Amino acid sequence: MQLLTLIEPLVPYKWQNDQVLNKIEDMEITSIEMDSRKVTAGAMFVCIEGFHVDGHQYVQQAVEKGAKVIVAQKPVQTDIPVIIVPDTRRTLAVVADTFYQHPTQKLRVIGVTGTNGKTTVTHLIEQILEDAQHKTGRIGTIGAKIGNNVEEVANTTPESSELQNVFHRMSGAGCEYAVIEASSHAIHMGRLRGTNIGTAVFTNLTQDHLDYHGTMEEYQRAKGLLFAQLGNTYDPQDRKYAILNADDEAHTYFRDITPAQVVTYGIDNHADIRAKNIQLTSQGITFTVEYYKGSETVRLQMLGKFNVYNALAAIAAALVEGISLTSIKHSLAQVKGVPGRLEVVDEGQPYTVLVDYAHTPDSLKNVLQTVQEFAIGKVFCVIGCGGDRDRTKRPLMAQIATAHADYAILTSDNPRSEEPQVILNDMKNGLAQTGTPQERYTCIVDRQTAIDTAIQQASPGDIVVIAGKGHETYQQLKDETIHFDDREVARQAIQNNKK
Repeated sequence: MQLLTLIEPLVPYKWQNDQVLNKIEDMEITSIEMDSRKVTAGAMFVCIEGFHVDGHQYVQQAVEKGAKVIVAQKPVQTDIPVIIVPDTRRTLAVVADTFYQHPTQKLRVIGVTGTNGKTTVTHLIEQILEDAQHKTGRIGTIGAKIGNNVEEVANTTPESSELQNVFHRMSGAGCEYAVIEASSHAIHMGRLRGTNIGTAVFTNLTQDHLDYHGTMEEYQRAKGLLFAQLGNTYDPQDRKYAILNADDEAHTYFRDITPAQVVTYGIDNHADIRAKNIQLTSQGITFTVEYYKGSETVRLQMLGKFNVYNALAAIAAALVEGISLTSIKHSLAQVKGVPGRLEVVDEGQPYTVLVDYAHTPDSLKNVLQTVQEFAIGKVFCVIGCGGDRDRTKRPLMAQIATAHADYAILTSDNPRSEEPQVILNDMKNGLAQTGTPQERYTCIVDRQTAIDTAIQQASPGDIVVIAGKGHETYQQLKDETIHFDDREVARQAIQNNKK
């Protein structure tokens, strides 16, 4: 795309040196990058000031790799054209949307936000839409899915340039829908700017990411931006809906700030779509869903009351897209689960091993309460807390693990730059506060050893829950990131235990 076409929507901006204007008239831009390592010949390099890295410091590297133009917030040393703008992150969203030819005007985008359940809800919605013959792409924690291909993404919700690139490729592959996880970080940082969200879904709001947002009020406000940004018109060709969990008190805040039509779901409180007669078993869930046009019996192969909420969120999102409840319930009945969400590791052992992504107090409590509903023997829980993240939830995680499992093994979970023992000490402090007996838990810094220990202790009929990492295939240490998959480690531990 020609540079002048690409920057035509920008206001305000100025050139660092007007003498370069004669160089830009026919300049062709081949890509937009914010990471100098990814720059190729013909790229526009946008300098982003991050938490740890300032892109302005990598201008020369970008130029050496072939960048033709720089977008910056302050003057930089280079001979190529430089555009100075007030906010490079906002500019990145504008030029990315322009460069990729406004892809979300060709896709119907459903965005799912909330502390827990985003991944499961996006998978359920995708399944329903695909079964209804709507080709659907998906972006989230487990990657970006375009057609039958799944590729890794750097963040749950990628930066705006990468996000618009993925949307562009989805549209090119014939997708009608894109279902995405919208993280609070992404919403607050503007990664979703330029994305035309049609339906926004709220799952729940519980403690997480306070290292970033500071308070629960700010965390809620960040989530709320998704609903406030749904637009202020009622275009029949571009319908806007807010799907809200009526059983979470935060839903009233989102309801009040969105101009979109609101559809609520829930179990305990009055809602437009409501689950009743819930039956939870070790084999799955059955419930009656009542809504504004009737009722149906829904069966799930998934476990736990929290998955009733996830199913209700998906049902509500699908209903506003015009899919019948009969079709929806047939789709939901086929879903066996989502990677890393109560995922069974089965090597023929006489005890159950489950791997789950639960990494917040609420999600861990939900998982352990669900497991206790069908547990015959003891429940063991392997749990850690991430480094460089919200320290206030560490004692809570340990307290929940020991309160809802028979035995807890506290261990490492992506310690990053922190010493793992320091994190474990924070967790142990929570147990000291509650007077939890030492025989209820142990601390093992090495995660593999912790998993091995839990499985070695398991007897027939017991359940081992390995929580915190779920689908992740890595462990982030101080100086490196190594391959680490809880499922692989558990599988090997089971086989070793048999020997």
